[in-house]
Amino acid sequence: MPVWHIARHPQGERRMSDRSLIDLTAVQAVALLRAGKVSPAELVEASAARIAAVEPAINALPILCLERARVQAASIGGDGGAGWLGGLPISVKDLDEVAGVRHTMGGSVLFAETVSTESSPMVRVLEGRGAIPVGKSNSPEFGFNASTINALHGPTRNPHDTRLTVGGSSGGAAASVATGEVWLATGSDLGSSIRLPAAFCGVVGLRPSPGRVPRGRRGMPFSTLPVLGPIARTVGDVALGLDAMVAELWSDPLSLPAQPGAFSAALARPVGPARVAWSADLGVSPVDPEIAALCTAAVARFAEAGAVVEEACPDLSQAVEVFHGIRGVNHLAAFAPLAAAEGARVIPEIHASLERARGVPIERFAWAERERAAMFARLMYFFETHDVLVCPAAIMPPFPAEWRRVDRLGNHAFDSYIDWIAITFAISLLGVPVLSLPVGFTGAGLPVGIQIIGRPRGDAAVLAAGAVLEQVIGAPGQRPVDPVVRHATPG
Repeated sequence: MPVWHIARHPQGERRMSDRSLIDLTAVQAVALLRAGKVSPAELVEASAARIAAVEPAINALPILCLERARVQAASIGGDGGAGWLGGLPISVKDLDEVAGVRHTMGGSVLFAETVSTESSPMVRVLEGRGAIPVGKSNSPEFGFNASTINALHGPTRNPHDTRLTVGGSSGGAAASVATGEVWLATGSDLGSSIRLPAAFCGVVGLRPSPGRVPRGRRGMPFSTLPVLGPIARTVGDVALGLDAMVAELWSDPLSLPAQPGAFSAALARPVGPARVAWSADLGVSPVDPEIAALCTAAVARFAEAGAVVEEACPDLSQAVEVFHGIRGVNHLAAFAPLAAAEGARVIPEIHASLERARGVPIERFAWAERERAAMFARLMYFFETHDVLVCPAAIMPPFPAEWRRVDRLGNHAFDSYIDWIAITFAISLLGVPVLSLPVGFTGAGLPVGIQIIGRPRGDAAVLAAGAVLEQVIGAPGQRPVDPVVRHATPG
């Protein structure tokens, strides 16, 4: 536990300082809430003070609901059992709804003044377990990019260097926990959207198994590509967040049976993997040499926990075309009517995706589904002799916050605006849990993360693997970051 600084409250009682509170991990904060040693109201005020201090530099939470949070904090009491957060302030990505709060769908001009009349299923579950939303986190419009920038709210900036991006699409979520604005954030992940921002901000994010966290009624409910999950500063905090988010709801056709508390329990005495496979690129993407070297060195440290580490990977070489085919069908179903109705008010990336999908013959879509099944079969065969597969979570360090896409890495030109995240979306196709874990920093002081990929529905084992490696290497993102404010050089 940190050394706590005790301040004198105006009425005379002793309390922890705001800075001491934000330095707590989520696990530590919830333990104090459950013991009655700190109140939900104190945490909300510490969160509000931190938001006021860092928000001008990072723009992570453009929509706040602090008065709503204060009302909630005054009403929370008791102990709700496993998964109970006891009044912990969180941020909610601006693709999920919080009743009575603006919902701009990631800064879309089409939803600029929309106010939600009800909360999304995941938010209702979290609030029922004692979470207190204090704000909506920034996202690209409709979550449709891997860089967090939009027309309404502008870019979210990386707290390690404010000239740079936080990635996307859960960029505001990752920045809000990295800086200590909140102790836990909700994110969503289709192609990279939890894992990449976690890596770029130096925090932990989990893409859970499809169905683990209940989704809203909109979108494509039978697709396994989009999932919801937690982002926090340590593996233990992510496990706590997942325990608070899980629920089996009939409104989500993929919903899995839920046992709140099971994921935190798995970390009480984490059992690490015996056989670790490592790949620097999954055979799908170039990788910056410094990133590859740092990740290789970090994964090798699994050996200190008794694991055998070897370089190996199943054949995922067709993942880019497979992803474009399957994602394209989903986009035609979900976004074609909106694009037709709103025209240029819909962002160019959506129009580009729809145009590409319309040009693909139906036979190619069928091939994509067959190849996806073959990739999954190869991965399952691979997991007969390996417990986890590990690779980088990002192929390069963070780039300027104003960029909406990456066109090339070195001599390699990317065909599509999202192909630079192939190392994450290749795994999205396969319906397995993936943990994004920070493992160090580049020479320029920018965070670097890895992905730990596990068997289907093996969320607890993936978290345990992350906890074991975190114990070996330390937790780079455990302490909140004070934003490093730098300004781009003109020209």
